[in-house]
Amino acid sequence: MRLPSAALAASLVCLFVAPVLAQAPAPAASPTATVPVPAAKRVTCLATTASLKGQDKRDQLQLCLAQARLDCLKQAIDQKIVGEARKSFIKTCVGGDAAEQR
Repeated sequence: MRLPSAALAASLVCLFVAPVLAQAPAPAASPTATVPVPAAKRVTCLATTASLKGQDKRDQLQLCLAQARLDCLKQAIDQKIVGEARKSFIKTCVGGDAAEQR
């Protein structure tokens, strides 16, 4: 099982991403203000699966990206983003289509 190494990779990515996010300006008070970090979630998923190979890597990457999309969808719902704006927000939040990765 290579789960501990994936967790280690995820924590290392968080060490690099957290200071960048902490320095970002505070979002506007408007509930429709959307400030996703482009591709951050995709990069995190790629980093956590870097040590895996074959089917394990594909499975874990697919699960991670699905969770990232769900997190972005929840964020869009909380911000009451609907329609085409929601699709665009989710795509930007996750970091693009899963098909682009292949």
